[in-house]
Amino acid sequence: MSRPLISAYIMTFNEAEKIADAINSVRWADEVVVVDSFSTDGTDAIARELGARVEQVAFRSFGQIRNAAIAACRHDWIFSLDADERCTDAAAAEIQAAVASPKADAYFVPRRNWYLGRWVMHSGWYPDYRQPQLFRRGAIRFDEQAEVHEEYTIDGTIGYLTKDIVQFPFKDIEQMIHKMQRYSTLGAEKCDRQGRRGGILKGLLHGVWGFFRLYVLKLGFLDGRAGFIIALGNFEGTFYRYAKLAAKQRGWLNPPPR
Repeated sequence: MSRPLISAYIMTFNEAEKIADAINSVRWADEVVVVDSFSTDGTDAIARELGARVEQVAFRSFGQIRNAAIAACRHDWIFSLDADERCTDAAAAEIQAAVASPKADAYFVPRRNWYLGRWVMHSGWYPDYRQPQLFRRGAIRFDEQAEVHEEYTIDGTIGYLTKDIVQFPFKDIEQMIHKMQRYSTLGAEKCDRQGRRGGILKGLLHGVWGFFRLYVLKLGFLDGRAGFIIALGNFEGTFYRYAKLAAKQRGWLNPPPR
C-alpha cells in the first residue's frame, strides 16, 4: 500500500538567493507550493522554473499567510518549510515514514541552525521547534491576528520527529539587526493591543533577563561568538520593544506645541 501524498509549502518574499536550495531540498514531496507575497526580485520566476506551483497572496499577518498556504496545498499531509531552511535526506526519510504509518496528527521537527561560522547547539536554538511542520490537513489553524510569532491551535495528537532539518537564519549580522528591529516593532504593537505598558526601565530589566536566560541558563556561552551575539540581540530586541511601546503610548514622538 502506497503512503498518503505530501504537499510541501514554502512562504516567500524576495528570497531569490535562497528559494532554489529550499525547493531542491523538498523535491521528494508530491507537490511543492511556493506562497509568494508579490516578490520583486524574481523569486516567483525561479520557483516556477524549478517546477513549483506559485500562489501569490498579499501579506497581512504571519498567521493569515500560513492559513493561505495550507489552503493552497492539495494533499492530505502537509510539510512546511521556510525559505531559509533545508530539509535533509534523513529528515525526508523520517517524514515519509511517519506519514506512511502515522502515530500523531501533527509533528514538531528539530532544526539545527548555522550562524557566524558554526552550528548553534545551545542559546535556546536547539532543537529549535518553531511549530508543527508536518501535519494532517485540518490538524492546525493559525491565529490571523497575531502580529509576531505565529500562534496556532491543534486539533489532534502531537508527535516529535528526531532527524534535523537545517536553517541558515541570517546572511550576516546586519540582517539579524534588521529582523530584531522589525520584530521589536511588531512586538510593541502586540503589547499595545494586549493593554501592556511600555517603559525604559521595564525594557532594560526585561532585556537583561533575556540576555541572562539565553547566555547563561540556556548555555549560550558554549556557542562562542554566536551565542554572545544571539543573547545581545535578544537584549536589544526586548529593550526596544518596551521603548517603542512607551514612545507610542506617551507621545514622545509627537512634535512639541508651538
